[in-house]
Amino acid sequence: CPTRRRSPPGRAEMDRATIAAVIERFSAAWEAGDVETLMALMAPECEFRASLGPEPGRSYTGREAVQEAFEGFLAPNGGPAAVTESVPVLIGPDFAVTRWTVRVEGRITVRGCDVFEFDGELIRCKDTYRKSAG
Repeated sequence: CPTRRRSPPGRAEMDRATIAAVIERFSAAWEAGDVETLMALMAPECEFRASLGPEPGRSYTGREAVQEAFEGFLAPNGGPAAVTESVPVLIGPDFAVTRWTVRVEGRITVRGCDVFEFDGELIRCKDTYRKSAG
């Protein structure tokens, strides 16, 4: 997910409503553990940068690797149910930022954000950042 301020030549900027709709569908699918829908929203050349792993974090590049990572992250873990609360999405010409808080048994355990970069109407990159309770 290279950092950039504007869409590169040949890549159209999307309107805010389209970006918001894609993010809304992605968020609902994530909460439901619906990997098939998540992958339908990802670009052919996609990347997922997880907040956990050795890099720091871990990057998954390509549809197969991203799908496997999503399946792993969304698999039931047997612990207490987590509740995710979101605040309004920040939207730019070809990106969006979601901000969220996870509570387990009423206690905040994680605050984080996802930076989404788009390729047309599909997500090219999901880059996750998080703060965890110590």
